[in-house]
Amino acid sequence: MTDAPVAACAAGTFRGETSRGVSVWRGIRYAQAPVGSRRFRDPVAAEPAGEVDALAFGATAPQQRLPVLDLGPDARIDEDCLFLNVWTPSSPPHAPRPVMVWLHGGAYTYGAGSQPMFDATNLVTRGDLVVVTLNYRIGALGFLDLRSYATPEDPYDGNLALKDVLLALRWVQVNIAAFGGDPDRVTIFGESAGGGLVTTLLATPSAEGLFHRAIAESSPATSMYGPVRARRVAEQFLTAAGMDASSAAGVRELAVDDIVKAGMVVYAGVPTEAPGTLAFAPVVDGDLLPEAPADVLSSGRGIPVPLLIGTNHDEASFFIHMKSPLMPVTEDRILKMFADMRAERPDLPLPDRATVLRAYEGVRQRAVGSGVARDIAFRLPTIWIAEGHSRVADVWLYRFDHSTPALDALAIGATHGAELAYVWDNFSRGRIDPTFWLGGRRIAEEVSRRVQARWIAFARGATPGAEIDAAEPLWPAYDLENRSTLVIDATDRIVDDLDAALRSSWGDRVLAFD
Repeated sequence: MTDAPVAACAAGTFRGETSRGVSVWRGIRYAQAPVGSRRFRDPVAAEPAGEVDALAFGATAPQQRLPVLDLGPDARIDEDCLFLNVWTPSSPPHAPRPVMVWLHGGAYTYGAGSQPMFDATNLVTRGDLVVVTLNYRIGALGFLDLRSYATPEDPYDGNLALKDVLLALRWVQVNIAAFGGDPDRVTIFGESAGGGLVTTLLATPSAEGLFHRAIAESSPATSMYGPVRARRVAEQFLTAAGMDASSAAGVRELAVDDIVKAGMVVYAGVPTEAPGTLAFAPVVDGDLLPEAPADVLSSGRGIPVPLLIGTNHDEASFFIHMKSPLMPVTEDRILKMFADMRAERPDLPLPDRATVLRAYEGVRQRAVGSGVARDIAFRLPTIWIAEGHSRVADVWLYRFDHSTPALDALAIGATHGAELAYVWDNFSRGRIDPTFWLGGRRIAEEVSRRVQARWIAFARGATPGAEIDAAEPLWPAYDLENRSTLVIDATDRIVDDLDAALRSSWGDRVLAFD
């Protein structure tokens, strides 16, 4: 340990700690506590804090604890959860450093910016940059839309989690220079729900100017819905909470544990009744979020900043192993999903079953369902976004294929979230994690070195195809002529029009619900 680093800025004077050549400030409040009368209301910026010891992570947003999700040994769960953390090299910068702001995933219902996986020590050391991680409200507290129940005496706001993130990004703009960061070089990056927030921000007009580059890993970009469906979800939540679904009166008085429990009933119930949909996600409200992000981005109308975007080869295997209701993988649930789509979007001429299945010729029958679920939830929206956004900004498209022998043997492969350990260079060494039971660590560390180098080059304003070493392929920007895709594996390769079969079978159209 060395002398405590101090950052003095408009938000306050923060004392952090330095270890292994990295200075860290934890648990910086960026918004007032969203409790009591502020529950289900827009976030309010924190008051200037004076002098603060920023040594411990702030509380994690209320959620059901999962054995497979490591929130950290000292994780504390509390509704007062709107905190952020800053990592930066301890050496003085020669010039303001680029900034990467991380938005965690977790199906809009789980996770935190303080998860051990997101310790940024290795990333900032290798990249000579500043990393910010943050919490936002999740589950019902962050995504339930009660505005249709609002009265002058009992007001409610919507898109709370999205507004939390916007407020945190404004905090970065005002304060990050005190930590050595450059507010004019901010890259937002996120995975799963965090990736969904990234693509949503690209379609949020008020976000323009708050970031300058974006990385979306496995974004469920089409899982956004309108006010009518938001009202149905709200009714289901109030019923699950034991309340009269005709009124939200009293919802602010519910115990937070009861809100989480009711939220989990809706979280499981909605995708069971309507396969392929989510209970909680940003709402296309016609105001903060005027249109569905997938519609905006696929038509080239997003905020015109460079974008790095991609998915993993075996996205659905995680959901299958976890028996999660979130992704439909059986034939009956997939057929119901198609029927629901036709009913809700009659304007879209959906391909028939035989046409779709052409994209999966040669795939084992039992794997077809997981392939359809993977592609409709993640890969197809990613392709459509790459196609549209490439008209207004540079786009780099990837697919992460790397897996270890043990994960292949377990039929997990490059599953949803598999790339995280490689992006952060934080591989578990615990005995419970099967990743390296059959070896493969040395190759994984080399893959991580390349992934980090590409992500860092992008955040620094270069192309992610900048030379890593002479043996690595350059990564061309995506265009509609070549459709170049980086396939990340033990040996990286560039494949032109990797998704040709998908495009020809599904068509170049957005599949989204109203």
